[in-house]
Amino acid sequence: MTEHRFHLQKYRPGSKTVCPECGRKSCFTHYIDEEGEIAFPDHVGICDHINSCGYHYTPKEYFRDNPTVKEKLNEQERNGGTPIVAKALAKPQPEQKPQISFLPSDWVEQSMRRYDINPLYRYFTKVAGKEDTDRLFRLYRVGTSRMWGGAAVFWQIDRNGNVRAGKIMGYDAETGHRIKEPFNQVSWVHSVRKVPDFRMKQCLFGEHLLSDSFAVMSAKPVAIVESEKTALVAALFIPDFIWLATGGMHGCFNGEAVQALDGREVILFPDLKATEEWRRRLPMLESVCRRATCSDLLERIATNEQRSQGLDIADFLLMEDTPQMILARMIERNPVLLTFIDTFDLELVDAGRVE
Repeated sequence: MTEHRFHLQKYRPGSKTVCPECGRKSCFTHYIDEEGEIAFPDHVGICDHINSCGYHYTPKEYFRDNPTVKEKLNEQERNGGTPIVAKALAKPQPEQKPQISFLPSDWVEQSMRRYDINPLYRYFTKVAGKEDTDRLFRLYRVGTSRMWGGAAVFWQIDRNGNVRAGKIMGYDAETGHRIKEPFNQVSWVHSVRKVPDFRMKQCLFGEHLLSDSFAVMSAKPVAIVESEKTALVAALFIPDFIWLATGGMHGCFNGEAVQALDGREVILFPDLKATEEWRRRLPMLESVCRRATCSDLLERIATNEQRSQGLDIADFLLMEDTPQMILARMIERNPVLLTFIDTFDLELVDAGRVE
């Protein structure tokens, strides 16, 4: 019997589940309330893969991000008088904040080559054309990995220019969808390159766009979505916002990561079925941001089928083919068309696009 009210669930066959961050099965342990009064959401727990994933969302962080739930604790627990996470040592130890590890910035530059083998890049060129795709990938610092035939690398760079992490993900060049079979193609640069004693502390994907060096964007409101690919698609179609991504429904969506949004106007665009979960995060944002709202646009316009699929804003933006997508299909059906375009140096004109 543990003396701590909130602790990791004791192992039993079938108790470990899918990690909400890396997606691997039977590696995620949940936190539980010994008194049975508080039922933590599925993302409150720790992943076994400390080095390659590093996901750990504690009850303390959950209560910090959800102050209304914290009110259910008694006064002693709210003020920290009762430990909410079991410590590894019996004697109280002074809390030491672990130092954050960073990756070399030249790794980012080295990865921003060989886009010709990058399936996600090839998909985006069909959607937006090469010029806009080049601009988008350079702006967001999207690289190419040698893994899985050129998987995309989503570099997490904070406002100070520090490279926090590099998330490697495999995509299908035709559909633009994540590759999850026969296994989930996701890993981390520090794991692949075997960086010793790496202490990962994630930040929002695209956070570097909030730095003073991007003064042209300083007046733009910030829009936050779940996936990195969605942030890229939205930035392409709706450039009036600075689009950032949490890296998943929970990802790095916590009190520490949102400090980068200090003084900003922020709008959340959750995936379908995640609206209520993200709306509960608003108090956390309101304490930092100048203004914070959660859009329910997708919930209002979605069909029941779309809602069951959990579509996001990128899915809706891509429902209608762009001129580049139509041209790509025409060339596929008749390759001579490409020769004709190259011979006469023709350019595609998108009359419907607003700059």
